[in-house]
Order: sequence, then structure tokens, then C-alpha cells
Amino acid sequence: MSVALIIVNYNSGPLLDRCLAAVHAQTRLPDRVLVIDNASDDDSPACIEHRWMGVELFSFDENLGFAAANNRALERCRESDWVALLNPDAFPEPDWLEALLRAAADCPQAGSLASCLVQAEDSTLLDGAGDAYHVSGLVWRIGHGLPRDQVSMQRHQVFAACAAAALYKRSALDAVGGFDERYFCYNEDVDLGFRLRLAGLSCWHVPDAVVRHMGSAITGKHSDFSLYHGHRNLVWTYLKDMPATLLKRYWWQHLLLNLTSLIVLSLQYRTTAIFRAKIAALMGIREVLKQREQVQAMKQCQDAELIAFMSRQWWRPYWGRH
Repeated sequence: MSVALIIVNYNSGPLLDRCLAAVHAQTRLPDRVLVIDNASDDDSPACIEHRWMGVELFSFDENLGFAAANNRALERCRESDWVALLNPDAFPEPDWLEALLRAAADCPQAGSLASCLVQAEDSTLLDGAGDAYHVSGLVWRIGHGLPRDQVSMQRHQVFAACAAAALYKRSALDAVGGFDERYFCYNEDVDLGFRLRLAGLSCWHVPDAVVRHMGSAITGKHSDFSLYHGHRNLVWTYLKDMPATLLKRYWWQHLLLNLTSLIVLSLQYRTTAIFRAKIAALMGIREVLKQREQVQAMKQCQDAELIAFMSRQWWRPYWGRH
């Protein structure tokens, strides 16, 4: 199986060099390594020319965002059977790619495989064991902040893979249209994972594919930038991807989630960012509904199969299983 590895870079500084060092230490090297630079104004792209022979660097004159940059990279590696994505602030253990490809061979129905993300500063704590999705539209990284030993060491299905470190079947990405470029960044991987599930493909968490992850090291974990894009895209994902029967059943929970977010974040003095996010979400609904027709027309799974990997309980926020 051929595999291309894509890294989208934007002002990541020395993190990119550390990431590439971890890539070159892999027991199974990728067939191609592509770095897509989104108009960085630091010296991070320079490390490629000076230190990393064989890495393909493609630079843009403007920041296209994570989603569009990955799509441009996918256009350049159409011959690959699999595509691995890695953020510059993610540092894989040496057998990471080998473990993912081994799992891919064992799981022929998989459209994506999720890495076991651990916290860069303390590898005994999880950063995330795949992405969870609640019927309200709430999204989170499974097990974030919990001890790593609380996650099963057996492969198991999760709703979606966190694109900070994941493996995707190339033909599956083509079938569902890749990343939605309107998202720019944040929740674009959940939207992609949702569409892969609608297409009847599974997502498996691979516990032995370990990656140290700093998490939002470039955009900021609690920045207005991440809040705006995350909460806007949360609405778009729900309206675009949730099947009609489930939408009718759970729409009130999505409404409650958005109202709660407005109240709680306003109390935290983040009124401007959260209101901007929800207004932008509403302004984009017409285009989202057009996309919805296309997405739902490709649906290949039963609603019961889909909801089996959604959370329906408010009091179990970490594990994302009903």
C-alpha cells in the first residue's frame, strides 16, 4: 500500500522541524512527504530546504486554511492508496505509521483510522482517542485529559478521526469530496468523518499508533479565532450531515446546545466571538442546505448504524458512546 503524508504548515516555527524529525524516524517511511505552507512569515519553511531532503514543499501566497490546503495536497498525490495527515505540533512515535497501515490492512471497511493522541508534555495523559459526536452536535476529543491507561488497547470504532494525526483511504476521500473548504479550519475533520460514515465507511481507533500532540499550539486553545471557527462550523456540520429522521428527533438538543453556548461564553466575557460565530453560521445556511442535498443523496448507511457511534448522554462527556 502506498501512502503519502501531508503536513499543513502556518508559522509553526521549530515545531515543524521536530515533526519532520519524527516522520523521518518512522519504521515505515511514507512514500511521499508533502508540506503545504499557508503563507508563513516565519522561517519554518526554510528548515525543509536546509535539513530535509526529499520533502516536497508547496507554498501559497495566502493562508488558505487547513481544509483547502489539504485538498490542494490531495490533488498532488492522486496515486497514493492512503493519505496520512499530521499537524506540525504532532510528533509521532517511530512505529506510528506502521501501526496505522497494519490496522488499515486488517479493517477493509475503514475509511479512516484515528491515532492515539497523548499530551506532548505528559504522555501518560490522553489528548484524544478519536473524535466523539453527540446527537446535539457537540464535538470533543475522546478521553481528553484522562489517564492513557483508561483507553482500551484493542482497536475499536469511534465516530471520526482527529486530523491532527490520522490515516485516510484515498478513494474514500475522493468519493465524499474531501474537506469542506468553507470551514477554513476546526471541525472540518468531524464533518469529513461524518460524511465518511454516511458513505458506509468505518473509523477505527488504533491504540498503538501513538502521537504526542501539543494541540492548537499555533492558533491557540482558547483563542477567539478557534472559538469562532469551531462554533460556526459546529452548526454547519449538524445541518449538512445529520440525516432527516435524526434531525427531526434531536433538533431541540442542537438548539439547546447553541443557546447554552451563547449564555455560558457570554458570562466568560467572550460575547463578541460567540455571537459572531452564530451569526456567521446563520448567514451561511443557504449554501449549507444546498450542500446537504448532495451529502444526503450519497447516504449509504442506516440511521441505526450511524447513531450507534453517537453519544446520547449528557453525563458522559468524555467517551462519546451511548
